[in-house]
Amino acid sequence: GERRAFVATAEPFDDEMRARIDAHARERGDAFVTVEEPVALPERIASLTGVDVIVVDCLTLWLSNLLLRDETEGRAPERIEARIEALAAAVESAAPHVVLVSNEVGMGVVPESRLGRVFRDLAGRAHQRLGRSANELYVAVMGAILRLRPGPVALVGGEDGR
Repeated sequence: GERRAFVATAEPFDDEMRARIDAHARERGDAFVTVEEPVALPERIASLTGVDVIVVDCLTLWLSNLLLRDETEGRAPERIEARIEALAAAVESAAPHVVLVSNEVGMGVVPESRLGRVFRDLAGRAHQRLGRSANELYVAVMGAILRLRPGPVALVGGEDGR
């Protein structure tokens, strides 16, 4: 069978987040080997061998983890953009199929705080950079999954199986 790795980027800072992480782990069951990696994602992807598929959940949490660790130095955007490039290189050279799950945060209002705007901009740049090298792109909206690449745009499924 297919050997799968699930790379979780969430960190359990409180009971509610721990409960969410535990619920996701129960949903996955034994179908995946779970690896927790909140920060060193490019290196972790490069080190995963003996698997056919790597699922990373999620890219925006990873960016948030990096931003909150680095923001005090004031050079976070430049450092994080370098990490995004490192992630793209790791994904492009990985032997297994890599699936990156993320949240599209650029479709809402512009955040009021500077940190929120920096995060939104970084997420947008990460999505664009990683999307350029992806063979397939999908977006989930209102329970429907839309295939963006390869085109043309197509509805490929949803909760009701349509």
